[in-house]
Amino acid sequence: MLTTTTTKVLEPGELDDALAVLDRDPVTNAFVAARVQVAGLDPWRLGGEMWGWYAGGRLESLCYAGANLVPICAGPEAARAFAERARRAGRRCSSIVGPADATAELWSLLEPHWGPAREVRAHQPLMETRAMPADIAPDPLVRRIRKDEMDVIMPACVAMFTEEVGISPMAGDGGLLYQARVAELVGSGRSFARIENGRVVFKAEIGAATARACQIQGVWVAPEHRGRGLSETGMAAVLRYALREVSPVVSLYVNDYNTAARAAYRRVGFEEVGAFMSVLF
Repeated sequence: MLTTTTTKVLEPGELDDALAVLDRDPVTNAFVAARVQVAGLDPWRLGGEMWGWYAGGRLESLCYAGANLVPICAGPEAARAFAERARRAGRRCSSIVGPADATAELWSLLEPHWGPAREVRAHQPLMETRAMPADIAPDPLVRRIRKDEMDVIMPACVAMFTEEVGISPMAGDGGLLYQARVAELVGSGRSFARIENGRVVFKAEIGAATARACQIQGVWVAPEHRGRGLSETGMAAVLRYALREVSPVVSLYVNDYNTAARAAYRRVGFEEVGAFMSVLF
């Protein structure tokens, strides 16, 4: 039995313990919880390792170490332990993202070894809603993307990613991983768009989904169509799908400097309930 504070890679048999930690905050942890519920703790299926921090033999905190480094329910002591393990392993992630306090602690310890970052987004409001807006009608033209429409949705997805992250998702491997992720969302019925004359003018995805909470991502309006209110009515349409078919709580997180998006989400009924932080490499 583990009797002192320590960290280790979780084994598949510890799945129930990991899910119990993730379930402490189903909204904040939706991204990782959704992956674990599908893939378990096998690193190959999960796309990375799941580290556990134990105190007195009890699993208290997690850290997903894959394409992203994501601290979960991690207080200062756990964050320091995860930072030390990450430092020893070397940087293999493209970002550190998670609850602002734990992510800030991780980054303060890793920056001397991994820095400088390409960009640090220190405060990204986490927003949620549990109901449809009373005064914004869902856009009737927003619908699920079909599998045979990949060539229609991909340019919008690439444009959104490049605008949001600052680099193209088609770099490196030619976009194979990104295209696979988009295809996964389309195939699972979680990709939505309004299409006019063969071009996407609004899009969004339900990127992570569990029975308790889901997370909307990739919200984008074509530049020439901005200012028409499509983000509000489009979000209302996606929200309707999410609340009816996925989970009782819908969340998202947004850059604090994107005041227009934050205002649009508030008009659709989202309220700020916390904050994320992202460190981009």
